Amino acid sequence: MPEERLQKVLARAGIASRRKAEKLILAGRVRVNGQVVDKLGVKVDPERDLIEVDGKPIKLPERLIYLAFHKPRGVVTTLHDPQGRPKVTDFLKGLRERVFPVGRLDYDSEGLLLLTNDGELAHRLLHPRFHVPKTYLVWVKGEVGKEKLDLLRRGIELEDGPTLPVEVRALRRTKGETILQLTIREGRKRQIRRMFRALGYEVSRLKRVAVGPVRLGPLRPGEYRHLTPREVESLRKAAGLVEGAKKGFRP
Repeated sequence: MPEERLQKVLARAGIASRRKAEKLILAGRVRVNGQVVDKLGVKVDPERDLIEVDGKPIKLPERLIYLAFHKPRGVVTTLHDPQGRPKVTDFLKGLRERVFPVGRLDYDSEGLLLLTNDGELAHRLLHPRFHVPKTYLVWVKGEVGKEKLDLLRRGIELEDGPTLPVEVRALRRTKGETILQLTIREGRKRQIRRMFRALGYEVSRLKRVAVGPVRLGPLRPGEYRHLTPREVESLRKAAGLVEGAKKGFRP
């Protein structure tokens, strides 16, 4: 088997996303053939080399798993939580394979979260090169007028730089609340809440309803389902992993 970057192998093994796998390496928690690896760029052969994380050998998955999960509010997307709060993995008791979340969904947000052990796909879905769209329903306190929505459509300035333009439309307006459908193509921390805060509004509820071609649908909070082959193929195309997809990706 050709050699691969260590963080890519860790991601394929379902240990973590590639970005988090890089952090494990830099923290000195990974050994290859008994030697600690704490620098990026090391290549390994998973069939020949003994790779350990925190002293435990990794094992590449026998099959790739792709899940859509309806994350309830009050649940963290991390695999471990020092505060002992509910985790997404607490809802996957019947699943034998180890999977990890593709990106994050805030503790106080809800809706669609993808989980997989396909590290390459997860890495690309999160990579800014591809701008995979994510669609949300947003409940905002107060009445959000057209001029404010136009600002969002053009992009607004946040403390970590300007946002990309968003797609947004009002679904319902009252004196006390506005319900919006909003699609973004980047994934900064608490981005939507910060965008509305910059405009002088507070988000009272946030629900993700789609990631690329995958929709939340009728899943109830705490439920998950396996993606269909067609959904997986569409995700792979969005991430540039099939013929006819976007070109020029560099990991």
